[in-house]
Amino acid sequence: MIPNPAARISELRRQLDDANHRYHVLDDPAIPDVEYDRLLRELDELEAAHPELVTPDSPTQRVGAAPSGAFATVRHAIPMLSLGNAFSDEEVADFVRRIEQRLGDDALVFSAEPKLDGLAISLRYEHGRFVRGATRGDGATGEDVTANLRTVRAIPLQLRGAGWPEVLEVRGEVYMPLAAFRAYNEHALAEGGKVLANPRNGAAGSLRQLDPRMTAQRPLAFYAYAVGAVEGGTLPESHSETLRRLRDWGLPVSAESAVVQGIDGLLGYYRRIGERRDALPFDIDGVVYKLDDYDAQAEMGFVSRAPRWAIAHKFPAQEQTTVVESIEVNVGRTGAVTPWVLMQPVHVGGVTVTRATLHNADQVARLDVRVGDTVVVRRAGDVIPEVVRVLPDQRPPGAPEWRMPTECPVCGSEIVREEGAVVWRCSGELTCASQRKEAVGHFASRRAMDIEGLGERFIAALSDLGYVRSVADLYKLTLDDLLEMKQRADERDGTTPETVKVGKVATRWAENLIEAIDRSRQTTLERFLYALGIQHVGESTAKALAAWFGDLELIRRLPWPLFKRVPDIGGEVARAIGHFLDQPGNQRVIDDLLARGVTITDTHPPSPKLRESLGLAQLLVDLEIPKVTPIRAEQLAAAFPPVAGAPDATAGLRAAQQHNLVTAGLPADTAAAFAGWLEDGANAALLAASGAALARLDAIVPAADTMPAGPLDGQTVVLTGTLSAMTRDEAKDRLEALGAKTAGSVSKKTSFVVAGEAAGSKLAKAEQLGIEVWDEARLLAFLAEHA
Repeated sequence: MIPNPAARISELRRQLDDANHRYHVLDDPAIPDVEYDRLLRELDELEAAHPELVTPDSPTQRVGAAPSGAFATVRHAIPMLSLGNAFSDEEVADFVRRIEQRLGDDALVFSAEPKLDGLAISLRYEHGRFVRGATRGDGATGEDVTANLRTVRAIPLQLRGAGWPEVLEVRGEVYMPLAAFRAYNEHALAEGGKVLANPRNGAAGSLRQLDPRMTAQRPLAFYAYAVGAVEGGTLPESHSETLRRLRDWGLPVSAESAVVQGIDGLLGYYRRIGERRDALPFDIDGVVYKLDDYDAQAEMGFVSRAPRWAIAHKFPAQEQTTVVESIEVNVGRTGAVTPWVLMQPVHVGGVTVTRATLHNADQVARLDVRVGDTVVVRRAGDVIPEVVRVLPDQRPPGAPEWRMPTECPVCGSEIVREEGAVVWRCSGELTCASQRKEAVGHFASRRAMDIEGLGERFIAALSDLGYVRSVADLYKLTLDDLLEMKQRADERDGTTPETVKVGKVATRWAENLIEAIDRSRQTTLERFLYALGIQHVGESTAKALAAWFGDLELIRRLPWPLFKRVPDIGGEVARAIGHFLDQPGNQRVIDDLLARGVTITDTHPPSPKLRESLGLAQLLVDLEIPKVTPIRAEQLAAAFPPVAGAPDATAGLRAAQQHNLVTAGLPADTAAAFAGWLEDGANAALLAASGAALARLDAIVPAADTMPAGPLDGQTVVLTGTLSAMTRDEAKDRLEALGAKTAGSVSKKTSFVVAGEAAGSKLAKAEQLGIEVWDEARLLAFLAEHA
């Protein structure tokens, strides 16, 4: 017994009214559906026990909340009522039993269909033409969203065929397909926009945009599931036949709808849909059962807020509330750092979960998740549970905002984020255990160190069983190590060959792999740089770095701004190289590789072309100092020339005060920006290191290019189609040896295109742009001439 039922009823009504307002008007639900259902059932039971406390404005006496006032009001000719809910087989059996007792029929036929999780709407057609659309609202009145509904392509503006009534009111659900929902959120995350909490919010929020053009940008769909007012015509005598008629008239109807008989048919349908729920292209939270015969529906009638002839059989909740105990990060195989929460255990979607993903740091900030927060967690099938919203009114006082850690929890390397990017990454590519398999696989690949025979399975076993902790460990493997590794991996996986069981152990594969590893010790600088797996450093960038700097020892000690001296390397790539080389762990692995016999065979002095850009002004531009344009950089360099005896060209700048800069002719805002930049110790250190590196380069870069220019210097070549005399990789190498730069796409900067057999769009674009095209015969003749 509740000591004060009136007080409890009042509190329940307040909670439900607030939830209704947030769900239907604000499209920002505060509690999961399962909690709303529990509160409503408690109120139902209390009012049934105390009918004197029932009031007309109780949540049990109406469907939703009043319209928001942002749209014109529409009164429904026939109220759009909600359904009663069943949460167990027994409740469904009770529903069927009540109908059998009323109708005296134990062979009842029902129409069953999925209960879509979207927004209920009503479409009014007059003489086959769509004239008005409205939301359900409070069941009696809704909001006029005609302009927005016209943007939903699934809704026909004109009915097809013939035979429709003069006035036909179609009821159904606007929803957002799951694939479209995920694509929309991925795009929003990439663009830094606001993501949708779930498909239902996406549909409701989209339809209630005041600007229909915004609605048109949302990927909405629609299913019809009933009719309302009908004038000047007739419909079939059953619900299922009416759905078929609506489909004939061009209205989408769920293909999952079915006709079943009796309690066994209903429960069988429920289980079939439940098994397929995660494979459906839309979100559902249960199934709906309706007496199929309209006369039988009329005989059953209604209670105050729902029909007696229909019920919603709900699935176990996929959203629940729990409390965040900590926020952690996970490092993926490519170095991507993903935040996740450790939560108090909660049963959601049929399983108990303690972890949920937060996707990325932007999503954490957008949701403002903090340790101690009460959050709503969603799980759909095999999808990883995710936090979809925070309940800020339940936040503990003083809960601090979360910040992405600065160091990788696995290897201690710096966690970095490129400007404008969503993903944060661990920069310890060579030392991070989470990235080890990916790093070894890339290192051994054909265009890198070309270790033939080192496939994914061996890489996984060598890593998992502790034989390889970095790429350098490949060069200390012995024949016995490989044979032992293979035996342990086979025993672990239950794949030990029968020949091994009888004592015959094959060794040739291991001998070949040892030989391949030994062959790879002699390599070129460009292959070695590419093999390191530095973010953004592909083959062409590695080749450019090798050509311009020539020496691994020089490259690995350069501050990042100096890498921008190489054509086609901008700030993003230069920073990525710098972050990689700043990590002590990566440098240790390079030391280990060299100590274990890896030798660069083509070391050479830096390119004389570097001398053109060794000035202090160019360095100041490359440092990307706020407000320091090329013109201002020239003024700074002229005003503060190198100090005599100083180890680099930047000592005077580091000692300069803001008033000295203004005296030197810089505008006050530029001087202030530069002085402020210098106040950051990291910036001052970067300027000093860059100045010292500039001085070293000045001392070693040849004064003039002693190598004759190649016949293709300065030209960009694109290869397309199939060559018969050599592979495209071989042709690429030959062309680059003659000074060309090879590119993957055709543009106005392309000098000529080499087109082999079956050349496609690249050839067509070259012809469109009027770019010279060589066939294979011309290429071979040119290469022979310059062999």
